Amino acid sequence: MPSTSKQVMFGTPEGVTEGDWFKGHRELHSSGVHRFSGRGISGTGKTGADSIVLSGGYVDDTDAGDEITYTGEGGRDRESGRMVADQSLSDEGNAALVVSQVLGHPVRVTEGLDIRGTTRKRATGGYRYRGLYRVADHWITFGQEGFLICRFRLLKIGPGEVVSPQPIDPASSQSTDFEEQVRRYISQNRLARDSKVARQIKDLYDNTCQICSLRIVVSPTGEAYSEAAHIEALGKPHFGRDITQNVLCLCPNCHAQFDRGALYVTDSFKVFNSITKEFVAELKRIESHKISIEFLRKHRERWGDRLL
Repeated sequence: MPSTSKQVMFGTPEGVTEGDWFKGHRELHSSGVHRFSGRGISGTGKTGADSIVLSGGYVDDTDAGDEITYTGEGGRDRESGRMVADQSLSDEGNAALVVSQVLGHPVRVTEGLDIRGTTRKRATGGYRYRGLYRVADHWITFGQEGFLICRFRLLKIGPGEVVSPQPIDPASSQSTDFEEQVRRYISQNRLARDSKVARQIKDLYDNTCQICSLRIVVSPTGEAYSEAAHIEALGKPHFGRDITQNVLCLCPNCHAQFDRGALYVTDSFKVFNSITKEFVAELKRIESHKISIEFLRKHRERWGDRLL
């Protein structure tokens, strides 16, 4: 397999048509369909992404044909095939997809066929060129394996459709460099969490964790630290509500485990560890804190088979 990368080129290469079949990465590389050999995303944070390969490597991917929710790169151990770290928008391929969204660059999509293997997956049936897509949206969320992942929504570009640039800062008529784009994206999309709600729950429990009962004292005067954990996550793609019924008072350790699905709460307010399947504790509750069963169920739904 070639080890070098060709120059990034947008659009369908000359001589290639939608539906063409390729035996492997060598043929994809030589035809110009996927120019970065050995990587799922072709492109850089300066140029944008010109192509991706769907290879079944991430459990969070969804493919509805004309609409794809694609997981970015990074965080996965090549030997085990498992996620071992968070992804970041600063990773080269993820940065490239954000830039393509901003600048309106079309992205070639190639699909691996008859994918087999439990750790290192291989497309035993070759690859099919699916055509051009546009990056319509992107966000960061916790994936099924408990780590932060970058997600991208790609939509098929129809015949004659013109893709317009999509500045991350809607008020700006000019594209900026990637660092400024990300800064503005975070500024525009960071949720204004109601500090009154968080403070109310923390005060109600005197900064004591509702799961492990830990109260972290951080000053000689007895001031304590705790974190407000939203049960149904705020932001894309969950859009939970910032109300007291959707907030728990937790210590940092329990908060991290709860956010990543390692801890969950049943309808009867029993806390379980989804990894060990063991009972952890009864969730501490004060009568005036009306925790919503609906939000607890939505939190559990995020982790699917892990809770079975």
